[in-house]
Amino acid sequence: MPPAAWFEVHSENYFVSGGPALAVLEQLRQHYPLSLHGVGISLGGADGLDPDHLRRLKALVERIRPAAISEHLCWSAVGGRWLNDLLPLPYSREALDCVCRHVDQVQETLGRSILVENVSSYLRFLPEDMPEWVFMAEVARRTGCGLLLDVNNIHVSACNHGFSAADFLAGIPVAVVAEIHLAGFEEVDGLLVDTHSRPVHPAVWDLYQAALRRFGPVPTLIEWDQDIPGFEVLLAEAARAQSCLDAAQVPQHAVAA
Repeated sequence: MPPAAWFEVHSENYFVSGGPALAVLEQLRQHYPLSLHGVGISLGGADGLDPDHLRRLKALVERIRPAAISEHLCWSAVGGRWLNDLLPLPYSREALDCVCRHVDQVQETLGRSILVENVSSYLRFLPEDMPEWVFMAEVARRTGCGLLLDVNNIHVSACNHGFSAADFLAGIPVAVVAEIHLAGFEEVDGLLVDTHSRPVHPAVWDLYQAALRRFGPVPTLIEWDQDIPGFEVLLAEAARAQSCLDAAQVPQHAVAA
């Protein structure tokens, strides 16, 4: 078996009752802890959560018994139409109330807490009632959920919008951060775009080390799902993250997916 500590998969890829993909996932869970990472529940959607989506997620959770479950802090559906993207939220009190209701609903349905993740963004809704990091901290405080910090997304959004990535890290409570994501980005027409198609950028490695200094050696995943290289390249990226975790002086594990 590959020398990885754990694996993360997109929940929606396994919203089935059988078949080869689910069979492989069930074999994998016999050897590794699994994390389910959702991309379609639309926690920030004003229309409410799709009950069928939530039902399928619950069935998968009950079948796989994952070590962790995470969703994105975004919206991706409106008026019954689903958009193939993770769109940023307006950081308003109204949006905060909406997200908290939905996180509460998901956690009550699943019978366990989830993690919510910051997305990369290329536009902002103005005016804002609070910065993104305050919004995330409030979601965690009000719902009891944990946070998945995507360090690459912090860097991408900070560069695109001109805020301080250091301020973002400083505004997140230490105790609620349970997972970190790293990934690669590309520059397109003056914007940084979170493509998951490149090695982790040196600036993101630097920000990751700053995150570990604040939050400790949090379990870390390398995301790479476009232009996927050989598994040895993924393992090399994971090994670099592991060396950063080792330097934080508490045994943890980094994986690539």
